[in-house]
Amino acid sequence: MKISQAKKDKISEQLLAYLYSQSPKPLFTSHLALELARDEEFIKRLLKELKGKGLIISIQKNSHGKEYLRRVRWKLSNKAYSYYKQQQKEYIKQP
Repeated sequence: MKISQAKKDKISEQLLAYLYSQSPKPLFTSHLALELARDEEFIKRLLKELKGKGLIISIQKNSHGKEYLRRVRWKLSNKAYSYYKQQQKEYIKQP
């Protein structure tokens, strides 16, 4: 089954919005897939695309500095967070 680019973009927007709502807490791929009710591999592919665009950051070490073997956590980049925050302010100002 093939998903159109427009639908991938919508799901990517949902990912970014959810990461913004949970910011600055980094989230595992499995948690994001569960929240959006999507397949983990599909979400992982979208996350890698967003990382390539510089919108999110992957975290591959735990809080003790030990590297994850099979897991990755994700969070918004500072640039994306600032943009979302600005959009929120503009949305609230509108009558």
